[in-house]
Amino acid sequence: MIEVRNIHKSFGAVQAVAGVSLSIAPGEIYGLVGADGAGKTTTMRLVCGALKADSGAVSVCGYDINRQTEQARGQIGYLSQRFSMYEDLTVLENIRFFAEVRGLRSDEWLPRSMEILDFVGLAPFTERFAGQLSGGMKQKLGLATALVTRPQILLLDEPTTGVDPVTRQDFWQLIIKLVSSPQNGDRVSVLISTPYMDEAARCHRIGFMKKGKLVNEGTPGQLRSALAGRILELRGTPLMELRHLSAQVEGVQDVQAFGDRLHLRVGTGLAESVIKSLPEHIQAAGGTVSSLRILPPTLEDVFIMLSAADAE
Repeated sequence: MIEVRNIHKSFGAVQAVAGVSLSIAPGEIYGLVGADGAGKTTTMRLVCGALKADSGAVSVCGYDINRQTEQARGQIGYLSQRFSMYEDLTVLENIRFFAEVRGLRSDEWLPRSMEILDFVGLAPFTERFAGQLSGGMKQKLGLATALVTRPQILLLDEPTTGVDPVTRQDFWQLIIKLVSSPQNGDRVSVLISTPYMDEAARCHRIGFMKKGKLVNEGTPGQLRSALAGRILELRGTPLMELRHLSAQVEGVQDVQAFGDRLHLRVGTGLAESVIKSLPEHIQAAGGTVSSLRILPPTLEDVFIMLSAADAE
């Protein structure tokens, strides 16, 4: 559904995207994650044709985004980070505007709009002005306008940033339902960027971006498995002193605070030796260890490792 081959994009001296390649299958949810400035939004804009790559190629449903731009864009529904609806138009007027811009007749867009509004839970609010919607409802309106033309590809750029956890959950239920329920017999594919690792865990595959490059990709399970046996959970007091002391122990590569505990990333095969030596080191410095154990790695652990300057 989406084929991206070695795309590059620079803005002056800044290389925003540096040789990204990825492939997304029908019915797949592919998540792009990375720190701010990693190149996620630029990659999205290159895929939908809003920006033209300096080099490389992008095809959407078999259409080259540069040579067959209109055909390719006709397959895409795009939801940007910022609310881009007209706040002085009603919910239904916004959908009508975007539907007619894309060439849909009234006998096409109206029944489709009502179907989509019911799907996203906005059917009771057709006459409400977009500017009067809550943050979560605005994102659902954005999704509704993206879906009105029955796209085969959804590009969602951090669609749940700034909304409450319940709304995030509702939004993801809509995405999962879209992917699992074929549109006109075809399966919708989703490319989504997100800063939330719990959302990334819902994707079929994840690509980690850093400094414009795709540094790693795989299923959530595959990515976590790279750190299997290398994450230790440490509880004790005082926590910040324990963090400093832990970083001094041989074999410990990184220490991060997770609430009232610490996650230690250790070298491959070194977990048991750290478990033996660390408590003695801490106690000798006056600290207290209440528990120290090997922990199944989380995507947050993977993100921190790949984002680190000395990522392996």
